[in-house]
Amino acid sequence: MQIIENTTEFHIEEKTAIAIGKFDGIHRGHKEIFKCLQEAKKEGLKTAVFTFDPSPAAFFSGGNIKELTTKIEKQILFEQMGIDYLVEYPFDKETAGIDPTAYVTEVLLHKMNGACIVAGYDVSFGKGGKGNRKLLEQLSVELGFTLQIIDKLKYEDREISSTYVREEVTKGNMEKVQELLGEAFFVSGVVENGKKLGRRLGMPTTNLYPEEDKLLPPNGVYCSKVKVNSACYNGVTNIGSRPTVEDGNRISVETYLMDFDEEIYGEVIQVELLHFLRPEQRFDDVEQLKRAVMQNIEEAKRYFG
Repeated sequence: MQIIENTTEFHIEEKTAIAIGKFDGIHRGHKEIFKCLQEAKKEGLKTAVFTFDPSPAAFFSGGNIKELTTKIEKQILFEQMGIDYLVEYPFDKETAGIDPTAYVTEVLLHKMNGACIVAGYDVSFGKGGKGNRKLLEQLSVELGFTLQIIDKLKYEDREISSTYVREEVTKGNMEKVQELLGEAFFVSGVVENGKKLGRRLGMPTTNLYPEEDKLLPPNGVYCSKVKVNSACYNGVTNIGSRPTVEDGNRISVETYLMDFDEEIYGEVIQVELLHFLRPEQRFDDVEQLKRAVMQNIEEAKRYFG
């Protein structure tokens, strides 16, 4: 996958089918858009994703927006989907003022060589978000590109959206989040060297620190699956500041992997959060902590069957 970033000056030579959107938390509705791209690929088009960096919401809020899927995580997911081009178009005061029609003609059709555009039913783009589905329909007739508008999917009588997913993540309803996403919610990052307390307690753990803009579920203990290279392991993950053994408030994602005892410092791992077990607690001493963790491991084993 070719990533085009930090520039507005580029040109893709090959004809493309383009998905446009924010794609924060690539949920089941988004996946319908990407299915259309794969169909277009069978017809000989290259697949492309157009999104802004930073997102308009992050730009206008001064960067105080937590994302379901970080920039790096999106890149990983798009790569896995077989996307050919990812355009992370710079979003600033100038690009925020692009006329909606110019946005389509100059960026999507000219710079990205778009022959097909795929978008959600509630798509908005261009200055003031005034570009919408109706404008795309009008321009597709006038300019001759193919347009596919994807209807909203519903879950429990509510339209699936990033807002819906975000609400459930903040409640810790990880099973429901998985239903909305069509896959488990995950946190990725590089395994860092820690104090090795888990190893001294006979329960070695991996530790990573999420990016600051990553939205996380409530602090606590979760049943998890961890992808390490091409393998996947059951685990128990604590999200929080580890109040029993740490004085600071830096949030970590610390995981005990079952049937695993290898050194993976420096490796990029993906921690899928499947089921909430209990809130994070402060214990009087590490022995109490150890007993609680052992109990959590037994609960996780029952969860995994």
